[in-house]
Order: sequence, then C-alpha cells, then structure tokens
Amino acid sequence: MDSDSRHSYYKQPHPHDSGMLQVSDLHSVYYDVGGNPNGKPVLIIHGGPGSGSHVENRAHFDPAVFRIVMTDQRGAGKSTPWAELRENDTWSLVKDMETLREHLNIDKWMLFGGSWGSTLALAYAITHPDRVTSMVLRGVFTCRPSEIRWFYQHGASEVFPDYWKTYADMLPEGERSDVVSAYHRRLCMPIHSEDGKTKIISDEDLQEMARYARAWAAWECATSRLHISEKAISKADNSTFSVAFARIESHYFVNKGFFSSDNYIIDNVHRIEHIPCTIVQGRYDMVCPVRTAYDLHRNWPGSKLVIVPDGAHSRSEPGMKQELLEAVAEFS
Repeated sequence: MDSDSRHSYYKQPHPHDSGMLQVSDLHSVYYDVGGNPNGKPVLIIHGGPGSGSHVENRAHFDPAVFRIVMTDQRGAGKSTPWAELRENDTWSLVKDMETLREHLNIDKWMLFGGSWGSTLALAYAITHPDRVTSMVLRGVFTCRPSEIRWFYQHGASEVFPDYWKTYADMLPEGERSDVVSAYHRRLCMPIHSEDGKTKIISDEDLQEMARYARAWAAWECATSRLHISEKAISKADNSTFSVAFARIESHYFVNKGFFSSDNYIIDNVHRIEHIPCTIVQGRYDMVCPVRTAYDLHRNWPGSKLVIVPDGAHSRSEPGMKQELLEAVAEFS
C-alpha cells in the first residue's frame, strides 16, 4: 500500500484468455480475461463511446479475487471494422455484452464503468437485471439532451473558453449553433466497404476527417481533469484513436444515445433498484457534471453516492482513484 492511503493499484498479470468474438456479419469485438479464472466475474465497460479499453482499469481489481473481463465495443480499440458506424448503437452493444457473457460461461457479473461506460452499464442492467451482481459507476452520464448540450454546446464552454474557441473555430460561424451535428457531418463519411474488409475512403478525405477528429478528441482530453494535462491532450494527436472516438461519439450523440426517450435511464432505474451500486463522482467533473449522478442517486435509493471533493472526470486523480478502489474492495 501507499504510505498515505488505504488502497493502491493492484499489479496485473497478463490476461490468460483473449480473442475476437463475432457478434454480427459485420462486427467482431475483442475481449480479454485476466485475474482468477474462478474468481468473482467483473466486466469493465469503457467510455466514449469509441475510446476502446484502457488496461489501467484492471488495476482497480485484486487479480486473486476477481475474474476481470474487458472488451472493446464495436468499432473501437482492437474490434473490427475500425471506426465503423453501421450496426453500431446502444442496444447492439448491450446484446454484445450478453453474447460475451454467454461465451465465457458467466452466470452473473459485476459491472464497472465510467462516463459512457456508466451509460452502457445502466442500459445493460436495465435490460438484464438478473445478470448483474453489483455496480461501480464513475462520472455518471445518462445521455440526456441536457447533458450533451452542456458539454458540446454551452456549459463547459464557459469554464474552458480558450479550449472551446479552438474546438468551435474549426467550424464556419453559421454552424456553431449545433456543434455535434456539424462535426458529425464531417466525420460520418463511410470508411469501409459493405463487408467491412476494404477501405473505400481516399487518403485525402481520411486526413481531413482526422483533422476534425483530433479537434473533437482534444476538447474532451483538455476538460477531463481537475488540472489541465498537456500529456492527456496529446492523446488526441493519435489519429487512429481520435477518428474512432470522434466518429462513434458524434454518431451516438446525434442519435441521442439511441434511447427511446430523453430520460430513459432514470425513468427505468426502478428495474435495478435491488442491485447494489456505488457511484463515484467528482465534484468538479466538467464532462459529466455532478447533477446527473445526483439525479440518478435520488431515483435509486439503494445506491451509494460518493462525491469526491477534489475530483473531476478522470479516474486517475488521487481522490477518484482511492474512492474507486474502496468501492471495488467493498464488493469483493
């Protein structure tokens, strides 16, 4: 343990199982499994959508106790086809999670997700409440239009006006009243052939797409931490990451997360009221403000809400790290 904390990250052995799982005629998703093969199953659900898995998330889990499952959602990370938007929606991802659970012969599992990962965890649990043992959520996002508007139109822009200017100035002034749609139009050009095996976009068009994708990703990377990190922002320079991230995020947010109503998750949280859940939320989260976590908790009396006084959106900030480790340990 660290001398000044109750918990420290766990060292992780290499996964003992990994593969590509075909989930449709077009899509295959990557997964890996580590930790104790006979341990408590947990599914780590990455954010974005489109960011791909982060191996550092495994470090929240004691590998002697947990069977740790990670997967890249459609179009993200190592899943194929890369950055593909066709057949890519929330309910397909929920179906993929269930297909993976059955493939791994897991009866029930714990869910761990932050940001969009919390959205997808909640959508899955609402759909399959009998398959979830417990949940740890961070930086809660329920994909309500007000939440999308806060981060991509007016809200966070008031706190980060300098970074917002760089992001918005990519667009003609007449298109800045709907930034998500304007970026989406520049990011949604088809990349692959019908079977997803051949690149059909020209190198020039892909480079232009990547320019907008890097700007989209840089905005999120700049605003995710309590203290702006140039190292975090530099992640946006990786066009392979940024194109998948920006394309898939804008695709989901233009379509309001593919939910049937604006308040779908909170309206249906009664379906999972029996599932124990700890919500870890940074007080100064500018990407997913504390209001959403507060609303979810108020409608889910059995949940536990921990507001980290010096936390923002990133899971790696000291206060967020410690509360997430403690929440996981309580469910071990």
